[in-house]
Amino acid sequence: MSEINWYVVRAVSGQEKKIKTYIENEAIRRKLDDLIPSILIPTEKITEVRNGKKRVREKSYFPGYILVNADLNNGEVLHLIKTMPGVIGFLGRNNGTSMTPEPLRQSEINRILGVQEEVIIGDNISPTLTFVKGENVKVIDGPFSGFDGNVEEVNEDKKKLSVSVKIFGRSTPVELGYMQVEKLQ
Repeated sequence: MSEINWYVVRAVSGQEKKIKTYIENEAIRRKLDDLIPSILIPTEKITEVRNGKKRVREKSYFPGYILVNADLNNGEVLHLIKTMPGVIGFLGRNNGTSMTPEPLRQSEINRILGVQEEVIIGDNISPTLTFVKGENVKVIDGPFSGFDGNVEEVNEDKKKLSVSVKIFGRSTPVELGYMQVEKLQ
């Protein structure tokens, strides 16, 4: 009888993606992929500006940890994960470096996966929110918070607006997300 649970695997920090790929490929090669249905590295997307260019990168919520959904009652699956290059062990009782796996409680999994879902839901802006060219808006988030502006351009696909904001008496175009502005009555 297979008992698939979530486990936390300690890994060499910075190599989580490589280790995840190793485990997935080896599981397929050994025909054990049905006993390891999923492997997660909880991440969030971070937008940063470097040298005037906007970049989106992923940052791990838990550096050095990988979540593995697997049936570790099967000795071959347990051995596969333990012997993978870069794997330190399982998160457990012995100061966090146990080679005896301890499954996560459902509440812990819900909280971790909930963080992932909140990020995804946060990116999906309400479809009822629409703006039209020429509309007056107030900036409520970001460096231009508190300024009023006029919508110059609407990009429905990216949920972005080009807003003309008066700064020091001059109109300046600013690109803002839908959630950074509110309509003025």
